[in-house]
Amino acid sequence: MWVVFGGGSGPVLRVVVDPEVPAEAANLMRRNGPLLSRFHRGWNPEARDNARIPGPVAGVFGLTVALAGVTFIAVGAGAAPLFLLVGMELFAMAVLYVVRRPTPADSLERVLYRHAQQWRGRFLVLEDFDPPSRHLLGRVQQAIDQVLRSRVNTMGLLDSVRNSVMLPAEEWEIARLLAKLSALRLRHRGLVRGGRTPEVAAAVEPLERALAASEAAVVARVEALERYAAHVAEAERAMLSHHQIEALRAHLPEYEQLVAEAGAGRFMAPEIGHLAQDADRLRRALDESIRSAHEAFRYLDG
Repeated sequence: MWVVFGGGSGPVLRVVVDPEVPAEAANLMRRNGPLLSRFHRGWNPEARDNARIPGPVAGVFGLTVALAGVTFIAVGAGAAPLFLLVGMELFAMAVLYVVRRPTPADSLERVLYRHAQQWRGRFLVLEDFDPPSRHLLGRVQQAIDQVLRSRVNTMGLLDSVRNSVMLPAEEWEIARLLAKLSALRLRHRGLVRGGRTPEVAAAVEPLERALAASEAAVVARVEALERYAAHVAEAERAMLSHHQIEALRAHLPEYEQLVAEAGAGRFMAPEIGHLAQDADRLRRALDESIRSAHEAFRYLDG
């Protein structure tokens, strides 16, 4: 599921979660990127809730005071203590229900906030990446989705189990490196802002080479993912073509009969005969595409 968060005209990205995070918490975070971004900027829904008394609670408090006054008068008038005790217990239960009952929105915000606190550092949102890193992360997620959603994967022609495990792990590892790279670049720009003396330039040069080399290494991992996705796409095209040719070949006798009845065999028979050859060729192309995808996967897997 794609989630647009962070606004602007940048890439469409989803929250990246460490595969070690439990699936329930991970899926909740992936579905609520905008809220996680608000938490990232310092918003705390629990602090908001503690800072005000909800309207129903305020009303219950006033009613409690009124009931206490009535109870005092009733006791003074000799009312049955048991009746008053039961009434007060029922009213206390109603108070607890109103106080503790959250609205659906508040419940989602608080649950998500607790997950965000528990798994701090194990998920990444848009604000963790600078623009170049966002672009690379978008390429990663597009390549992964292309593989996982392909029919050759869902039909088991690829190693779908390993794909479902290894590709999210690769997404997390690349995202983690991009987030570190983004933070270092931001800090680096701040440190060298305001001009460079020759001494500073000499000290900065190896650091900038380290940043560039690190980015190049991450880009190589992104390109490996894209190559794998390209092989999968080629296998997808070969499979579609193969199925279409097989469907046409199933009706080949009808075409041959029509050609024979029309007396056009000497014109059309050779062309129709190529259909079987085309089907065999596409079958071999599909097999080769699947083998190439497996080879790319092994390269990606290291």
